[in-house]
Amino acid sequence: MPSSPSSSVVEARKALARRLKDLRKDAGLTGEELSIRCGWGASKTSRIQSADRAPSESDIRTWCTACGAEDQIPDLIAAARAVDSMYTEWRQLERNGLRAAQESVTALYERTRLIRVYASRVLPGMVQTREYTAAVLRSIQRDRVGVDDVDEAVQVRMDRQKTLLSGRHRFGLLIEEYVLRAAVCDPEAMADQLDRLMSVSARSFVSLGVIPLGAGRSYLPAEDFYMFDDTEVAVELTSGYLRITQPTEIADYDRAFNNLAGMAVHGAKARALILSALDALG
Repeated sequence: MPSSPSSSVVEARKALARRLKDLRKDAGLTGEELSIRCGWGASKTSRIQSADRAPSESDIRTWCTACGAEDQIPDLIAAARAVDSMYTEWRQLERNGLRAAQESVTALYERTRLIRVYASRVLPGMVQTREYTAAVLRSIQRDRVGVDDVDEAVQVRMDRQKTLLSGRHRFGLLIEEYVLRAAVCDPEAMADQLDRLMSVSARSFVSLGVIPLGAGRSYLPAEDFYMFDDTEVAVELTSGYLRITQPTEIADYDRAFNNLAGMAVHGAKARALILSALDALG
């Protein structure tokens, strides 16, 4: 399994390792005896038990069989797959194209009632225009995706927007002022995007905060993250997509969101920054 900076992933791996170790102990086997039954070296058993090595599904089947615990195989394999799903490299997530990657998060968005977003690079997907989305996804496709299904991926995002902006969801959006001025697309398309942001921010179920450029800020910019109710956080890293479910770690992001929100301006002051970005486009 790829390494990641998340304690959620580390703790989940340790929990799986403890379950496998307990099975060995319940079977009355030493690590060496288990290794002999499994047909591999003692060092492999040690690394799996210490969570230094993630067991494959084949390893789990062999381990459980050696312990006489075949009934535990389905549950442990499910647990291992859950750990794997916490961190996914972009090349794996997007191996079949960008449309599949967009579709993979649709259910999560639809079941969430409060979505909070901190954006330091590009505007959040739920407020993007078609042209802005196309520019963002085209850039990603050129950089790392062999399949060109950008048009289909854009349509998936546009379809999701209709559901998200129906009024059944609430949004807390924090955007760095830099994002309003970043040249993601041509000036005309960017002007349309900023108009769209103004329109969406006026809706009763959307709270928009803009963190102004300039010195004197009390917290540095962070990686872009999306909070889904109080149950999950998605972080967009350079290398991949990170799902955080550990309550203590979610609390860290909740605190970060609130700290960043304290530096943001809202209402008329936020709209003034959007208008300033619009004026700068000429």
